[in-house]
Amino acid sequence: MRMRRLIATAAITAIAGLPLVACTQAATATGSSPEGVVPELADDEQVEIVFESYNLTQAGPWTDTVEQLLAEFEEEHPNITVTAQPPQGGAVDDIVSSVQTQLLAGDPPDVAQLGFGQLDFAVNQLGAKPLNEIVGDEAVEEHFGGEHPYHPKAKVLGDWEGQTVAMPYVFSTPMLFVNRTMLEEAGVPADADLSTWDAVEEAGARVSAMTGKPSVDVACFYPSGEWCLQALILSNGGDVISEDRQTIEYGSDAAVGAVDRFAEMYESGVLRNADAQAHNEGLAKGDVAFLLQSAALQGALIQASDAGGWELDAVGLPAFDGAGESVPVNSGSALYVFSEDPAKQRAAWELISFLTSDRAFELITSQIGYLPLRPALTEEGGVLHDWAASIPMVQPNLDQLDRMEPARSFPGNSYAQITDLYVGAAEESIFYGKPASETMPAAQERAQALVP
Repeated sequence: MRMRRLIATAAITAIAGLPLVACTQAATATGSSPEGVVPELADDEQVEIVFESYNLTQAGPWTDTVEQLLAEFEEEHPNITVTAQPPQGGAVDDIVSSVQTQLLAGDPPDVAQLGFGQLDFAVNQLGAKPLNEIVGDEAVEEHFGGEHPYHPKAKVLGDWEGQTVAMPYVFSTPMLFVNRTMLEEAGVPADADLSTWDAVEEAGARVSAMTGKPSVDVACFYPSGEWCLQALILSNGGDVISEDRQTIEYGSDAAVGAVDRFAEMYESGVLRNADAQAHNEGLAKGDVAFLLQSAALQGALIQASDAGGWELDAVGLPAFDGAGESVPVNSGSALYVFSEDPAKQRAAWELISFLTSDRAFELITSQIGYLPLRPALTEEGGVLHDWAASIPMVQPNLDQLDRMEPARSFPGNSYAQITDLYVGAAEESIFYGKPASETMPAAQERAQALVP
């Protein structure tokens, strides 16, 4: 494995709307099998591919785990060399513009880790290659199966018009991480109910009274946390887009009510106004007692609690009082193929297969905290059984997988603007006093004009 660090370039926003599909259709391989799939690589056929992963922007368990997996892959596949790189710009929010920039330059990564919210754009503008067309339907289905098959709700997240365009890779559901030691010091009982936002606010108020500062972080109100905001809106009975993906719906009464609830928590002094970096560090540093975030932070939080001598716990996504059970939405990403070269496409499939194998999820889950998309690994006899049994906070995440709703992707070239509009409207209402009954419908109206 080689690491290629790219110089950051500005996103080509002026041409973000130009369709790239016309110049990125998969080449037809001479010598392809009769079924039309790309032939397997010969044992002595040397291939070099580039893998772009946003996990390589994050020091600690994320980068360490990816690098370990790539080293093991190359050991098993001595004829395939993987050059690993973070996105240009080095930030999670730059992943799509990074791939787009390289596509326009004629040198895209062969495999890229992109979010589920970018699925529409990746298919229709970036020209992601359906995996079924590379290796065939049977091979794709065989990969999803095996002794420890993919969870049914996970395997379809990268589907587009009946094909698997993106292989679901790493994701979680929203988890409420808790500093139990801090709660105990504030007089919150160890068995206190934290299943609703009312209960969380009550417990947080006790901690805030003790510390004199906000005690709850909710990492949903900036672009990289938009998947989490979707979960909050769905949990209050709303949605962000219609089922036919033609009508924006985040101006509804249910969406407004969800935003209003967190504005109330901010006004009461319990909810903290902080950016993504502060949210990622706040619970670990003892700045807050609660953090709603992806389980991608689980490994780092376990390390922090062990080093700091405090007890870490986690529960599932709290519900809104009177709205029924909460509705978790998936975070995370899938693996997309952008290579034009048949040999590189086949090598890309080999890499994707390994990165979503039993062995990969053993490391991804135990070292980082993402969900094992092959959940049978945590059952009796599975390699993750003892580990999962030793960490009680894993089970709420697994339980939520059973009722998870897929993260919504917005249509068209302006999907990012559609996202920014309602995330920005929620932020203005929660932290800056603007009525959600005005900001959210106004954002919806502006977004609707961007839907093709």
